[in-house]
Amino acid sequence: MTAPDPEVAAGIARTLVSERLAACGNVIPGLTSIYRWEGVVQEDPETLLVLKTPRERVAALIRRIGELHPYDVPEVLSLPVEEGLPAYLSWVESEAS
Repeated sequence: MTAPDPEVAAGIARTLVSERLAACGNVIPGLTSIYRWEGVVQEDPETLLVLKTPRERVAALIRRIGELHPYDVPEVLSLPVEEGLPAYLSWVESEAS
């Protein structure tokens, strides 16, 4: 997902990890988003927040992001993990459940 700045992204990540909806959140500042909103092309600095959670927690995670995020329509995408280090995947499962 994207957020307006690193502080907002970090706050959302802290809440989601504390609530065990995500095992980890990576805050990546410094991107520029170009998009059309309400008929006008916009260009804004944003921060990327990458969250790790098991598939069965995705729906709850998305609902909670909707409550926490300041945007009217936050970018929230779920991408499947096809493979990974088994110990890391097990850690994600144990931390976000």
